[in-house]
Amino acid sequence: MTRTRTRIRAHSSAQAQAQEAGSSRAVAPWVRTRLRTAPGAAVAFGALVLLTAFLAAAFPRAVDAYETDGLRREITGTPVTDTVLRLTAPQAGLEIPEPQRVEAMRPDALEAVYRRTVASLPGPLRVDLADSAYGVRTGEPLTGTDDWLPRPDGIPPRFTLATQSELAAHATVRSGRLPSAGQGADARTKEVEAAVTTATARELRLRVGSVLRLSDRYGTQALSVRITGLVEPRRPNGSYWSAEPLLRVPGLAALPSRPPMFRWEAGLLLAPEAAPALLGTRTDSEKYWRFAPTTGELTAADAPELGRRIASLESGPDLLRIREIAGGNAVVETGLGTVVGSHLATREAISRIVVVAAFGIGTVAAVALAMAGGLIAAGRTAELALLRSRGGSLLGIGGRLLAETAVIALPAAGAGLLLAVLVVDGGGGGNGSGGGVRLLPAVYSASAVALLACAALPLRAVPPLRRARAYGGRDDLAAARPSRRRTVAELTLLLLAVASVAALRRRGTSNSSAGAGDLLVSAAPVLVALIAALVLVRLYPLPLRYAARPAARLRGAVGFLALARAGRSSSATAALPLLALLIALTTAAFGGSVLSGIADARDRAALLAVGADARISTPNDTVALPPGAERSVRRVEGVRDVTPVRIDLVADAAPAAGTEAATGSGAGSGAASTTGAASALEKPVTLIGVEPDAYTRLARQMDLGAFPAGVLKARGPGGVLNAVASPATAERLGTAPRRILSSAGEITVRITIVRSHTPAAPRSDFLLVDSAALTAANPTTLLVTGERLDDEELRAATEGAQAPQTAGRSEGGSPDPEVSLLSEERAAFTASPLQSGAERIYAVAVLAGAAYAVIALLLSLLHAAPERTALLTRLRTMGLTTRQGRLLLGLEALPQALLAAGGGILVGWATIRLLAPGIDLAQLAVASASASVVGNVSLSTDVWSLALPAGGVLVLAGAVAAGQAWWAGRRGSITELRAGDTR
Repeated sequence: MTRTRTRIRAHSSAQAQAQEAGSSRAVAPWVRTRLRTAPGAAVAFGALVLLTAFLAAAFPRAVDAYETDGLRREITGTPVTDTVLRLTAPQAGLEIPEPQRVEAMRPDALEAVYRRTVASLPGPLRVDLADSAYGVRTGEPLTGTDDWLPRPDGIPPRFTLATQSELAAHATVRSGRLPSAGQGADARTKEVEAAVTTATARELRLRVGSVLRLSDRYGTQALSVRITGLVEPRRPNGSYWSAEPLLRVPGLAALPSRPPMFRWEAGLLLAPEAAPALLGTRTDSEKYWRFAPTTGELTAADAPELGRRIASLESGPDLLRIREIAGGNAVVETGLGTVVGSHLATREAISRIVVVAAFGIGTVAAVALAMAGGLIAAGRTAELALLRSRGGSLLGIGGRLLAETAVIALPAAGAGLLLAVLVVDGGGGGNGSGGGVRLLPAVYSASAVALLACAALPLRAVPPLRRARAYGGRDDLAAARPSRRRTVAELTLLLLAVASVAALRRRGTSNSSAGAGDLLVSAAPVLVALIAALVLVRLYPLPLRYAARPAARLRGAVGFLALARAGRSSSATAALPLLALLIALTTAAFGGSVLSGIADARDRAALLAVGADARISTPNDTVALPPGAERSVRRVEGVRDVTPVRIDLVADAAPAAGTEAATGSGAGSGAASTTGAASALEKPVTLIGVEPDAYTRLARQMDLGAFPAGVLKARGPGGVLNAVASPATAERLGTAPRRILSSAGEITVRITIVRSHTPAAPRSDFLLVDSAALTAANPTTLLVTGERLDDEELRAATEGAQAPQTAGRSEGGSPDPEVSLLSEERAAFTASPLQSGAERIYAVAVLAGAAYAVIALLLSLLHAAPERTALLTRLRTMGLTTRQGRLLLGLEALPQALLAAGGGILVGWATIRLLAPGIDLAQLAVASASASVVGNVSLSTDVWSLALPAGGVLVLAGAVAAGQAWWAGRRGSITELRAGDTR
């Protein structure tokens, strides 16, 4: 009997296990069932995750891209003379036997040093071998003594002799042949061959067969140079020709004299084998090796190490290794370290501002993902409660929910990462290879989005299931009372916000101690928006309580129902959408103000560089423009007005003789007997002679230090001129009459008005006087106003004017005029990859903030959409009309929309006012060279960035309410009014 019972139990157990196994196979997979149940919600959630992952992954890639492009562009855009790496070594001393001195100058010895140096240069410094060169050059130029050479001011030209390597590979022979030299050249060689460029031959009147007799600084005949060929550079802007510009094109060098005097300076290209002949020139010849840096493989991450390596090459361990190769007296010089250092300083200053926008967008994106998880969890409250009541564990339910979201979030995050990689792939300076853009930061960012998206639903749905909760009626925000824990948390956040704002205002984003990793400073706008959201949630019930009572006494039920419905939500449900909206609107307002401040700063910097819509002048304002230049420029299309000015440098100023008697002040003072001996100024002052009426009209139009025209026209006792000066000039010269000596004449001035800027010299210290009192009043500069000006037309008009023959300058002609346009100067700021890249990120931050505000509003409205639809259907069965239904939904959404829009405007304005003293936009707006001129560029409130997003919130809320009322009217009442539905 016992054995039979055991068999029966075993058979029953096996049958039960078989049935259970069969039933488990018959049940559909959980994840597939959930996705089929709500495909629309799954697609919307996946789209939100994809957008967020794309932005998160694109941000570090975009930063790497513009920083890498900025480093490369800054190096290539800097003059070659400032970026080339120069290794120089003096010629061997007289204590060395002459054969050794000669051998050290031979091409083979120089090439050996060149190749060993290239191999020993430390990374990430890389050399462009095709554009590098080596050779021997004269330490001091030699003077051409031939009478047929051009002498603009009666001063003979000077020539630099160089044995540049690989001349045949970098030049095309236009006439003659390349120079040659035998192996027997030494210090006793007195005649050599040379080639010159066609530009040098044209200006110096050289041709094949010309012989130059050159003397050293002692007047001794040093060499005779025969010109054997005229060559044309193949890449004139490359390092080979531009590292030593005189080898490519001659130049007029100004001597330190008043009036300025000029002489020609040019270069002669000798054969490499002729280098030992320079030993006999007594010019302290030097061996040189020039290495052109290449930027094709440089990345933003290489910049700090590159700066350290360059410093080590100039004065560090790497220099000692170079000296082991090139000699103990070798010197390494380059301006590349300064370029890289300037880039790093600008990049760091910009990064501190960019990270503020990234922090705001990241926070609002996280809140939006949390809201999406909360929306899904709210729609499945009954389902999850039933699972829990039937024995489901918290871990099991959480695992199922995690699997649901992971199936959606992980592919969406991967697609967002892939899209970011495809969109931001050109950090290699446009080579399309993605060089310079790191992948790992983007992967980490997208992974963080995926992790947050996967955890949003379980974290919002599982904690409420820990305790059983019976239906306890509706939540009423108007009647809610905050708990003590909430009060403590809010006070803690308030202290953090105050500390963040105080730190930002005190330290600022431009302070080196406030780096991009300082989260407290970066989170200031987010913390301000967070505190504002919590305060508004606390204040929100007050108007509802006061408005609900009188609304209850009205005859219609729509107003009372709308107010009751507006307050019928939990405080947590109301706080999260409001927080997202306020952070999004604050980020959009902050970004809009940054963009507006950048635009204003660039306009101001361009105006300070040009002074008008266009500026026409000779180089350094040293020579007067042709008399017909003003008349010719006025005829150019688009020109509205032309203001001629005379600009000179004043190096001497002294108190005017008989100052007290002339001015009628304080007889008996020691100043009355001043003799007027000139005293040199520590820093030259720009003397500007203007026509008062035209110039004051220009200054008023450009908003650059306007003043009454009658001030300059007036004359004081003794013919003393009234003057307008910059603050520094007024402080140095004082208000007493001063005698001014310049090439324009001798005048006595008294400073009567002080202005910070003036159109003729917006960036320098100046002294402004009436040009009628100057002996030489010929204008050196034309300030032009107009629209759609063309620099080529303005230059052609100036050059086409009848040019006078300046005294002593009959040969060589006048320097070509320089034309600067305000529009081109303004556009140059946007050409910088660092500034323009950061500006694009802020523009994206504004758009993303507006987009997430829309998403947060939609999620908030969708959260209560089923309950609103059911309510509207029930009320219609009681006689509510379609018009009243639309009004009810509109009035219900209005309080929260007004709270979000009004709070967004208020918080955005307050955030900008609070943070403006600590944020300097100068580095973000302009280059480092112009940042000091523009000064501190603070945030300023941009009305449109405040009003447009807030207005969009109101419009969208109204549109959603109207659409929901229309949709509810199309659905039948049977669908909504189901038995047992507690909505």
